[in-house]
Amino acid sequence: MIHDLIAWLTDPANWSGDLGIANRIDEHLRYTGVVVLIGLLISLPIGLYVGHTGRARWLVTWTNAVRAVPSLGLLFAVSMLVGPLIQSDLAFVIPSIVVLVLLAIPPLLSGIYAGIESVDAAVRDAARGMGMTEWQVLWRAEVPNALPLVLSGLRSAVLQVIATATIAASVSLGGLGRFLLDGLAARDAAQMVGGAVLVAALALVAEAVLAFAQRYVVSPGITGRVPRVGTLDESARRGADAAAVDRPELDLAEATAPAPPHTERDRP
Repeated sequence: MIHDLIAWLTDPANWSGDLGIANRIDEHLRYTGVVVLIGLLISLPIGLYVGHTGRARWLVTWTNAVRAVPSLGLLFAVSMLVGPLIQSDLAFVIPSIVVLVLLAIPPLLSGIYAGIESVDAAVRDAARGMGMTEWQVLWRAEVPNALPLVLSGLRSAVLQVIATATIAASVSLGGLGRFLLDGLAARDAAQMVGGAVLVAALALVAEAVLAFAQRYVVSPGITGRVPRVGTLDESARRGADAAAVDRPELDLAEATAPAPPHTERDRP
């Protein structure tokens, strides 16, 4: 099995053409990008509003309940509703996008809402005390402090969409899910396992990229990262050493200067 899997993954013929691995990865990434973008456009304003005002928290609860709905069953149900209305490829694209967006919204909304709500009240009060409007408090005080949780929700949404976008192949669309279904139909175990490995590898790469981006987007003061001992700016250290070498008389004068005389005020 492992030998067949390696042979399938390393065969150049499997990487070229419209049905090749490279094109399927491109389709999978496009599905993921479109779905996450739509999910963000829906979740961002709702999460900011609920987190900032504390109102309509039931929206977060109800969206989390959507996770319990089976994605594949929902895909077939939406396809049956949309199919008779649209006589084109959109009859397959729209149900897939709808189902994946519903899957992406809960982690995105939860991350945005939890991030905004977790901001310390003292930060909000300080911003208002500086004369900021509520809009400025939200974007200049709350959002920067909420970024760790917001980006964690984004990472979770991307991973879930990448893993679940394989269901698009069930309604005659592309993506890495094609290798699973085509391998099952042809009884090609190497192709099936290869498709699963590619999905897992794509998810791991996406997670690594987003984690790296989060490290540089979020302020070190918020994450608690501090520079290690010995990482002091070398230019500043060299400048101080050069000043001491160029003006040794200052150090000598300080070392040989007599102590100031005691005054009446210094005496007990």
